This record gives sequence, C-alpha cells and structure tokens, in this order.
Amino acid sequence: MVEVIVAGSGPTGMMLAAELTLGGVHVEIVERRPTPQLVGSRAGGFHSRTLEVLDQRGIVDRFLAEGQIVQAAAFARTTLDLGDMPTRHPYSLGLWQNRIERILGGWIEELGVPVRRGREVTGFVQDDAGVDVLFADGERARAQYLVGADGGRSTVRKAAGIDFPGWEATRSNLIAEVEVTEETPTGVRIDQVGIHGLQVLEDGHTVRVVVTEQTVGPATEPSLADLSAALTAVYRTDFGVHAPTWISRFTDATRQAAAYRNGRVLIAGDAAHVHSPAGGQGIGLGVQDAVNLGWKLAQVVRGISPDTLLDTYHAERHPAEARVLQYTMAQSVTQRADPRISALADLASDLLSVDAARTRMAGLVSGLDVRYDLGEGHPLLGRRMPDLDLVIAGAAVRTYSLLHDARAVLLNLGKPGSVDLGPWRDRVRLVDASYDGAWELPVVGEVTTTAAILIRPDGHVAWVGDRSRTGLEDALTMWFGEP
Repeated sequence: MVEVIVAGSGPTGMMLAAELTLGGVHVEIVERRPTPQLVGSRAGGFHSRTLEVLDQRGIVDRFLAEGQIVQAAAFARTTLDLGDMPTRHPYSLGLWQNRIERILGGWIEELGVPVRRGREVTGFVQDDAGVDVLFADGERARAQYLVGADGGRSTVRKAAGIDFPGWEATRSNLIAEVEVTEETPTGVRIDQVGIHGLQVLEDGHTVRVVVTEQTVGPATEPSLADLSAALTAVYRTDFGVHAPTWISRFTDATRQAAAYRNGRVLIAGDAAHVHSPAGGQGIGLGVQDAVNLGWKLAQVVRGISPDTLLDTYHAERHPAEARVLQYTMAQSVTQRADPRISALADLASDLLSVDAARTRMAGLVSGLDVRYDLGEGHPLLGRRMPDLDLVIAGAAVRTYSLLHDARAVLLNLGKPGSVDLGPWRDRVRLVDASYDGAWELPVVGEVTTTAAILIRPDGHVAWVGDRSRTGLEDALTMWFGEP
C-alpha cells in the first residue's frame, strides 16, 4: 500500500510529493494528463516568500537561472518596490508555469517520486485505516492518506463533501497563445471593461493574448471565434488570430474551501482556494500549502505525531490565504478604467507613497509577513525564519542551507552545548552557531536578539528562548511528537 497518494502533478502536487519524500514517506502522484507537457505557458511566476521556500530546499537557483527578476508586486496600478525588504529575494520572478513544472519535474525525478499518468481520480472511499482511491478506468489504489492537488474543480474536494463558499465571477478573461497576421500593439490596455494585452513570445511568431470579455463567459471551453470576438470588441480587429496553441477562460470568482481536511483526505493549492490571477499569487500559495502540510503529514504517517497535527494545516493556512484572497479581489477591481474605480486607484496609489503603507502592502503581496498564530511571545514566533549569515565551526553558513533536507532545526546561538534535545535528538537537528548581525523582520523591523530558536521544516519559528529554555519541551512535543 502506498502511504500517500497525491492527485495532481501541478506545482502544488509536485512540491508536496517532494516534501513527503524528504520526510521519509512513500508517495505517488496520480495525474490524468498522459504526458508531463503543459500546453501553453499558463501562470507567470512567484513572489519573494515562495523563492525563499525554494531556497530552503536548495533549488531556487534552478528557477533564477531561467526566470526574469522583476519588481512585480503591485496594488492599484502601483508597483511596490521590495528592494529594501529584509530578504535575499527582494523581488518577484517572472517564469511561465510550463517551465516551472519542468524544473520541479526534474527535481522530483531526482528524488525518485513516481508519477502515474493517465490516471483520472473519480472518487474515493475512506475508513479508519486508509483511503481507497477510485480511477476512471475502474481500477483503485489504497493509501493511508489522499491529498487533492487537482485544481479549482477538484474531484477530491467535491467527493470529500467540502463546501467551497465564496463570490461569483463579475467578469471573465480569455487567455491564449496564437499566431497573427497583423502587427499587434505593445503594452497593457485598461478600459471600463477590464485589462487587455498582447505579447510576442520568445519564438518571435507566437503571441500571448489576454483580453477581458464584454460579458461574463460561460463555464465552457472557449473557441477561436470567442477570442476573435473579444479582441474585435476592444481593438476593432482580431489581428488575424489563428493556429491557437491553447485558449482558456479565467474569471475573478473567489472561493475558499470551508475545511482543508476531511479525515484522511486533504486538499491543497487551487483545490483549496481559487481567485483572480491579479497579483500573481496562485502558484506561490500552492507551494506554501505544500511545505506547510508535507512535513506534518510525513510525521503522522511515520507515527511520530498524532493525526491531530494535521488540523494545524487548516488552522494556519486558511486565515493566511483568506487575507491574500481579499487582496486579489481588491487588485482585480482596480484593473478597470471606470472613473470611480480610477479615483479609488489614484487614492490608493497616493497612500502607497507613504513608506509605512508601501512596506505593509509589500509584506502581504510578497508573502513575507505571514505569521501563524502560535501564541504570545517574541516577534519571531510563528513567522518565517530570516536567512541569517551564521558561523558554524568557524565556517560561514546560511540558515536556509540547514533546511535543505526538510528537517527541523534547533539553532543554539548561546554557549555551545548549552542546549540538549534529549529524546528528540533523532527528529530535530541541533546546531551550535554564532551570529553578530541585526535581526530584522519584514514589516515589523528590527527585533531583539535571542539565544535559541526552534525552526520547523517549513522555515517557520516554533519556539524562541533564552537561557531558561522555558517552553522548549512543550514546543518539541507539540510539533515533533511525544518524547
């Protein structure tokens, strides 16, 4: 029996499978697509915190080598410069999803993650011991846990009976890659209907088109005729569009699952939340879901932690993503040139010229300000650990390099040997190090130094201590099982 089946081989599914594999779990991905090739370029990159997550696993350079570093965090038509944010990645990365998936696919292949293609999940039956996953061809497979990373129309979510409340679409866009016979304008156009743009891709003849439809389109696959009509309504010509590689429709519908778990079945990525692509949050949220869930599920499968640990996945990710969904709704609204909306966008832009407002919004858009509610304490508690330049045994070492194997770290910055992990030494890595620099957190600013920090595998701080070590055993038990 496979320990975990992940339905869906998109960025969320691949990242989760990698996390589970690093956690010592036998995982398989099942995917209805017969090949790994993604038709079309799809989404276009991710922001700072997602880059940090990839850095924590030692693979960020693979993405940086193929992407374009840009300042793309924005709100109300105002670009938010992240240059002064305390991170090694104070920028966004422009990189199309088909290339993101290719890079992640190479990584999980190195890790030995099997991907079973042509396997469409149609449902499941769960009991106290596991989940029977049902496929379209009539076959079934059994696992201890099933995770649906199968997109906004998730079969797994629907079969689990998880409600998907939210807001209906107010407008729809067509996105396509096509060839044209006429010269196309450059840049983005915003009018009272929405946002439109055409971009010639790297091959020199394919054009990527995004155009807002005059009315909300149906929930069906759009045709070349639909694209032609939408372009003509905006530009008075369709530029002779032909030979489409792909055409798709997206909307500003915003929904979030009422629960991210039902027994032995969990959901992540678009299966748990859908929203307008305005703001470029989609892939990043899915990757962050994966790193939050992966190590927890691995510990439960291996018997290290009780399955109640899985409840913290919803408790942490649901409110964090609710904030981001509010941002995407607001950002989407400003992508029209209606006089009233333009007045709102101008006012917001004026407010964002105030440095404190810019910093606060930049923290939200970049994902650097996320704080999980782990109770009262040091400002670090619940936040992502800064990537400090440490000195360990006389050598310079970055904090994030300690997380490459997705294992928790107790970082001792006090007297070497002054911290003892006791019965948790086989689950948590103890590192004696020194650090003489300042401690600065995004949005918060500088904070006081501390003697010891317990860092979870996802990079978030689970405990901050001084010489008394008060609360350390409780934190170790909470996150890494009974002694």
